[in-house]
Amino acid sequence: MLRKISVILCGATVVLMTAGAAAAQSTTQEVKDKTKTAAQKTGTVLTDAEITTAVKTKFLADSKVGGLKIDVDTDHGVVTLTGPVHSAAEKSEAVRLARTTAGVKHVVSKLEIETAATTGHTDTTDKMKAETKGQSAETKAKAGEAKEATSDASVTAKVKSKLLGDTQVGGLNIDVDTKDNVVTLTGKVHSAMEKNQALRLTRGTTGVKRVVDKLTIEPKN
Repeated sequence: MLRKISVILCGATVVLMTAGAAAAQSTTQEVKDKTKTAAQKTGTVLTDAEITTAVKTKFLADSKVGGLKIDVDTDHGVVTLTGPVHSAAEKSEAVRLARTTAGVKHVVSKLEIETAATTGHTDTTDKMKAETKGQSAETKAKAGEAKEATSDASVTAKVKSKLLGDTQVGGLNIDVDTKDNVVTLTGKVHSAMEKNQALRLTRGTTGVKRVVDKLTIEPKN
């Protein structure tokens, strides 16, 4: 009788151990599936506007790249770089920075290296520069600032900085594009007040001729 009871207890123990192992395996697989799903979602968190801002911020912070002169546009994770650069090294660095930015799927480079042909430097120009060598550094600096202030890339950077620095505006959700000093704002805002503030900041930026409003209002849930 005791031997039968012992056999029954052993059998029950084996069944319980097998069931426990199966449950543990099922739980482990479930965790793996959830982790994989979360990882896939994380990869699509960044919007085009956020990617544009992240790339532009990298350019502005890098001493090798003239970030104010480079225009950054993002469409479904594909970043297009447009504007002048001084050398092949600067061009390569800009492309590298863009490619290594989170959320960027591909980089299209339309950057142009400034040469004598593209900058208008000629022998005559060089002679004129030599003749005006006595011009003060301060005057040259002001002339450079005036030219920089009117470029599309410069306007885009200034507007984006204003939007990101204002507590009433969700700057990361707003995409800024400039063409011939006409600024187009695209993205989502949570209220009419936020929309009006974004438009006001943009209109008050140096170099902006006109603002095209493509912002949509989506109230917070």
